[in-house]
This record gives sequence, structure tokens and C-alpha cells, in this order.
Amino acid sequence: MKWKKVSPEMCDILENARKGYDCQNLPMFGTPAYFVNDNMFAGAWQDVIILRLSAADRDEIKSVSDEVVAFEPMEGRPMKEYVAVPEPFASDKREFAKWVARSYDFARSLPPKVKKEKKKG
Repeated sequence: MKWKKVSPEMCDILENARKGYDCQNLPMFGTPAYFVNDNMFAGAWQDVIILRLSAADRDEIKSVSDEVVAFEPMEGRPMKEYVAVPEPFASDKREFAKWVARSYDFARSLPPKVKKEKKKG
């Protein structure tokens, strides 16, 4: 599968939706990724925006739109807790903002990631 670069439009949609949140932008693989307490809550990947949601919220968002699916960066290798949101769904600013807020709140509720000690060479 050939890698697609994230469109500037998708980056803008995500950037606008996450404004006002106390978070870090730590790009991953050259694409935007937003973190709270060192836990990623949203990012852009190829032609989708990914959101980290609770199990109940994942079920709900999938019931709202059949375009939203489990996030699988490689076929057969889903990232649990993440959904892939395509541009048409993300373009509905009010609806999308609601899900970004839920994603942020979920990631913020998780314990901060414990950073691994660097191995001495």
C-alpha cells in the first residue's frame, strides 16, 4: 500500500478543532498529532483524522456515521481505542468538535504515560 501525504485541508480541520485545548503538538511521521498527559488524543494520517475514544464513544460515533471505522494503519493491525474519521464527517464543524472534545477528555482521563528509561549504549 502506497503512503499518502495528509492534505493541508485535513491538517487545517484538525488544527481548528483542537484550538483552545491545553495540548502538545508532537508531529508523528511528518503529520500532526496532539497529546495531553503524553497520551495522543488526535492526529492526521493519510486521508483521515484519528481520534482516541472510549469504547462507548467508539460505538456511538460509528452508529452516527458508517464512514467512521476502526483505525487500521496496516490491514489487520487495528490500533485499539482509535477511530478513523474521513473528511466529509470532519467537515461538519459542530459535530466534529463534539468528538474532538470527547477524545481530549478521554485521553486526559488516562494516567500520564511513563517515559521509558533510555538504554545506555
